[in-house]
Amino acid sequence: MQLAPLFPIFYRILQPSFPNCLWAGNPNTKAIALTFDDGPHPQYTPEVLAVLDRYKITASFFWLGVCVNRSPAIAKAVSDRGHWIGLHGYDHRSFAMLSPNDLKDSLEKTQVAIYNACNLQPQQVRDVRPPNGLFTPATLKLFSQCNYRPVMWSVVPEDWVRPGVTTVVERIMQQVKNGSLIVLHDGACGGQDVAATIQILIPQLLQQGYEFVTVNTLWQQAKTNH
Repeated sequence: MQLAPLFPIFYRILQPSFPNCLWAGNPNTKAIALTFDDGPHPQYTPEVLAVLDRYKITASFFWLGVCVNRSPAIAKAVSDRGHWIGLHGYDHRSFAMLSPNDLKDSLEKTQVAIYNACNLQPQQVRDVRPPNGLFTPATLKLFSQCNYRPVMWSVVPEDWVRPGVTTVVERIMQQVKNGSLIVLHDGACGGQDVAATIQILIPQLLQQGYEFVTVNTLWQQAKTNH
């Protein structure tokens, strides 16, 4: 069952219920964030970087620690270009299924992997997107206690099931608006199509006047909007 039609509904229901999560930026600006989960990947992430380089776009990447350890040079290439780096857990296990200690360990191991690959200090990498968007009140409590910032999304085109590049682009263009936080995947599931997708998507969004910013910028804009 494809869930893509339901994600905008989930977003409208969940966003007001969990206001401490970043769901989107300021609706009064044309700034949007392009984000990528599940990397870095030895093939798909460099393909993404090539497109971002071409359009001089800065994006945000939420990484799995195990993938950083497998591809440290690619992780460094992403970081060296000034893209924003966040955490996606060590190995994509659902945060809701982990004990607080195991979740903390998963995040800290990923921060260590990123430090070893990119020389980014742990305090520089504290944005977290839960795998599959699943979290509990206990998850959010741990984030708060350990000074992590939970990041969600407002546009989810379900690219990981590979519905086709055209379909993914159409879904995003139908849903995008000021402040949108778009999630795509450059990992094993969905990464095959991601470079082709953004090669079509980015020019269309630029043509509509959108500006690409990092998740960190969306945080700042969301604060000023309150």
